[in-house]
Amino acid sequence: MTTDRNALRRELRARRRAISAPERIAAAEVLAGRLLTLPFAPVSGYVAGYWAMDGEIALHAWQLRLPPECIYCLPLLHDDGRLRFAPWRPGDALVSNRHGIPEPDITPSSLLDAQQMALVVLPLVGFDHTGHRLGMGGGWYDRSFAFRHERAAQGRNAAPPWLVGAAFAAQQTDALAPADWDVALDAVCHERGTLLFGTNPQDTMPA
Repeated sequence: MTTDRNALRRELRARRRAISAPERIAAAEVLAGRLLTLPFAPVSGYVAGYWAMDGEIALHAWQLRLPPECIYCLPLLHDDGRLRFAPWRPGDALVSNRHGIPEPDITPSSLLDAQQMALVVLPLVGFDHTGHRLGMGGGWYDRSFAFRHERAAQGRNAAPPWLVGAAFAAQQTDALAPADWDVALDAVCHERGTLLFGTNPQDTMPA
């Protein structure tokens, strides 16, 4: 990670935190609609979100509007450096992980692997118009979904789990140089539009 990348991360996090509460609420409502109308939005199965921290755009509106056959999950940090996932509903028990982020308080035998997800919505620090993303730098999502690299090499990456970045429009930045280990996104959704990345990385759904 370069100093410039660190500086960009600080700038974009500050930009995200500066968004007002009314703007956040309105953006979360619009985001929910965009996630639900993705061309590959599942109607059943396990879907994962995240617990919004540090100014991240919230997913509660999306969770509440999911189809009845979809089971909402939250990610958990695992000792092998990869994420696991667990079903969670408001009111279920939570514990804080090493970074102070709430995780479902369940037994390890109940955890789900990344391959079992139908769709995963992940938080972004920044993104560009081609779908390259800037995260917090821990590499959790890249390690957890590294199997998608092999799929892409075999020309069969168009299958679940779909990966969608969620952000505020203010987090879009100039072109980001991806690392070899970065896992590509299928889409980015924000309050002003949806970017789809597939055969045509410039595809954009109507605002």
